[in-house]
Amino acid sequence: MKILVPVKRVIDFNVKPRVRPDGSGVDLDNVKMSINPFDEIAVEAAVRLREVGIATEVIVVSIGPQQAEEVLRNALAMGADRALLIRTEPGIDPEPLAVAKLLQILVTKEAPGLVVTGKQAIDNDMNATGQMLAGLLDWPQATFASRLALSGNDLTVTREIDGGLQHLRLPLPAVVTAGLRLNEPRYPSLPNIMKARKKPLALCDAAEFGVALEPRLEVIRTVEPVQRPAGVKVASVAELVEKLKSEVGVI
Repeated sequence: MKILVPVKRVIDFNVKPRVRPDGSGVDLDNVKMSINPFDEIAVEAAVRLREVGIATEVIVVSIGPQQAEEVLRNALAMGADRALLIRTEPGIDPEPLAVAKLLQILVTKEAPGLVVTGKQAIDNDMNATGQMLAGLLDWPQATFASRLALSGNDLTVTREIDGGLQHLRLPLPAVVTAGLRLNEPRYPSLPNIMKARKKPLALCDAAEFGVALEPRLEVIRTVEPVQRPAGVKVASVAELVEKLKSEVGVI
């Protein structure tokens, strides 16, 4: 069984994003970029399934600029078998629907038994690509997965919900989006990083797929988060209660 893992190049999660002075978006100049953390978890999950003999091949794909080759090499160093970069024009960040349509065409070509992707990208937090892909393919889906177990042609997924844990059983092929607690991704070793340079990485242009990448949404303005006021010390419980009543208004 093949497993397809879409990955995205985003600002490194350790870097504090800077908003452009004109509010037109986030400043990406000279900013460290890396693989989306949730997609990294998805890669780890796929590699583990191949290591135990459930999967035969792990394919990673990224849709973005030429620089996204870097995150694909990182995924190959983690243990993926081959990679594909669908290049877009500079400055174009496809929206979830366009990404899902590109992945739909790729799935039809590669015929994987399972698609595992991160639940969301940390740059736009849309949390929509996996669900849209499942809809376009008419495949069963499970989101926010915290555990995967495969038995025959059935996949059991444990997902986190407000009331606790939910267990779903899906027939394959299926789409799964990975949550934070699914696993802890491995750190690629130096030998594996060197080996990743020799693994196949195919390139193609998004224009070849015939999918419209023009944005359907318009960003009106981007602003920094509101600064939280500094905390204060109170001398007594009575003073705390009074502040909660008069200043915060929670009681």
